Amino acid sequence: MLSITELIPRAIDTCSTSNDYDGNNNLRILSVFILLISASIGVFFPILASRYSFINLPGWCFFIAKFFGSGVIVATAFIHLLEPASEELGDDCLGGTFAEYPWAFGICLMSLFFLFLVEIISHYFVNKNFGHDHGHDETGTIVHHIPREEDEEEEDSLDEDFKKGDIESQTSPDIRTHKLDRLASILGKDHFSHDSTHQDPSQLGTSTEEFQKEQYLNQIVALFILESGIIFHSIFIGLSLAVTGAEFKTLFIVLTFHQMFEGLGLGTRISEANWPQSKKYIPWLMGLAFALTTAIAVAIGIGVRHSWVPGSRNALIASGIFDSISAGILIYTGLVELMAHEFLYSNQFKGPDGFKRMLFAYFIMCCGAALMALLGKWA
Repeated sequence: MLSITELIPRAIDTCSTSNDYDGNNNLRILSVFILLISASIGVFFPILASRYSFINLPGWCFFIAKFFGSGVIVATAFIHLLEPASEELGDDCLGGTFAEYPWAFGICLMSLFFLFLVEIISHYFVNKNFGHDHGHDETGTIVHHIPREEDEEEEDSLDEDFKKGDIESQTSPDIRTHKLDRLASILGKDHFSHDSTHQDPSQLGTSTEEFQKEQYLNQIVALFILESGIIFHSIFIGLSLAVTGAEFKTLFIVLTFHQMFEGLGLGTRISEANWPQSKKYIPWLMGLAFALTTAIAVAIGIGVRHSWVPGSRNALIASGIFDSISAGILIYTGLVELMAHEFLYSNQFKGPDGFKRMLFAYFIMCCGAALMALLGKWA
């Protein structure tokens, strides 16, 4: 026979009414500048290295940084965002609907689907405004067809040349070299092989220029989505760090590396975008926004250290919701934009050594994810 006390549901714990702040202001103020420096190194170094020749880094450095950063971002989504959001929105003190439904996962799911809706709509209008002709080859692969009358004339001319006989035996070295150069230019007539390095005057107002605009706008949408998810997360970890008690030193050290690695992943992606000359300042603004966010959040947290309570009802709900939204953003961006596009839909792993490079990239990405997951033990 159950007693009356056993039949009564367990009383809901009350939410925290105070934080763990224990002084040590000098170190907390120092953390503002250390985090600013750490985040700045992570996000600005890839941008600087991609633009200035005095930072002479081999290509494999960017290769490693890019895929290491992809792993960092994916691990951040699951370990540093979704799991804390689940704890915050599942806290016993909230009660009510928060105790009846896993809202962290639900909000993350809604965020992911809303983000997908935003991206497909933006892609639709970008393609509509800057669209170009698409065709399919016999294998079903999409190909870009940009006809140019002068290229067709060149091809006809070359066909006539080859019909006359063997180019090696019937032409002089100078003429032969000239014809081979013409052939090479026709094989690359779309200019897709070097669009990322320069813009030919002959492309202005052509379908190639429109294709570049389309690529640029799609990249911008993906980058701003990625940065928004990271910044939401950075705000709340900065506020929490400012009022942490005995764990402050450990959390501070972990977040210093956390921000550097996260900045490295973001900075590498920013530096790879094909920014037009008129928009060269945007990468620096995006990097600055990331670098300043956590430092400013810590400074604000120090300023409101007597009133900001991370364990209070309002703080738990706000932090949990934003962490869930950020998790959805980074999960979508990490799995779709960073993993699927890089490994399945790009051409960077084609060629004789493509398989080895692909496995190496996968290993580097796993290392980034593993390291960031390990940091989740402390933060």
